[in-house]
Amino acid sequence: MASFQRKGLQARILSTEEEEKLKRDQALVSAFKQQKLEKEAQKNWDLFYKRNSTNFFKDRHWTTREFEELRSCREYEGQKLTLLEAGCGVGNCLFPLLEEDLNLFAYACDFSPRAVDYVKQHPLYNAERCKVFQCDLTRDDLLDHVPPESVDAVTLIFVLSAVHPEKMRLVLLNVYKVLKPGRSVLFRDYGLNDHAMLRFKAGSKLGENFYVRQDGTRSYFFTDAEGYLGCFQFLAIMNNITNIMNKNFWKNHHP
Repeated sequence: MASFQRKGLQARILSTEEEEKLKRDQALVSAFKQQKLEKEAQKNWDLFYKRNSTNFFKDRHWTTREFEELRSCREYEGQKLTLLEAGCGVGNCLFPLLEEDLNLFAYACDFSPRAVDYVKQHPLYNAERCKVFQCDLTRDDLLDHVPPESVDAVTLIFVLSAVHPEKMRLVLLNVYKVLKPGRSVLFRDYGLNDHAMLRFKAGSKLGENFYVRQDGTRSYFFTDAEGYLGCFQFLAIMNNITNIMNKNFWKNHHP
């Protein structure tokens, strides 16, 4: 029976000082500035990669350890798998996976055209094993690049948190179209009360659990409660812990 799975969930307890800080920092960024940030979201991420090149994030060699589903979805040894990495950045997750699993083909996309260029320039990039493209997951149709129901797994690693909460459901509806029935979307992201959330200064709050960094990029911090993204029941991510959503569950709860 299809279901959500939650792995190792452990809530972080705030200190008294941290609780007081969050209570003080309630003022929201103006509606005008919030609209500007939404309009310029792609530009801000492109500038982020212009400043940091490929040096900001470390390669993620933990992916297959944390996401056992990347191995267990094989029906037999040596079976070729197809992956979609939605929000691939400069390839810090993509290339370790391709290097570790020679029977993997990956589609990869990112909001930032500059990040996509960095992926194509990577010495391990091979067009026979990977197709990378620029995509706004809230607006562009993945079916323009990926055949319907052709992907064995989708990864969303520190991606949904960068999307406006009102548009998260659009991302999930988009990736749903390319996922094979019964397969999984793999999430890892920021949780409520994460240390990164506590580092925001006063005047950075956009909404409930939603903040803007000094460079204009944004981050949402998920709770550990079940909620809704307007299309199906969604189990949020807490404190960088892995969660898995099965396509059959999604389909059964889709209105």
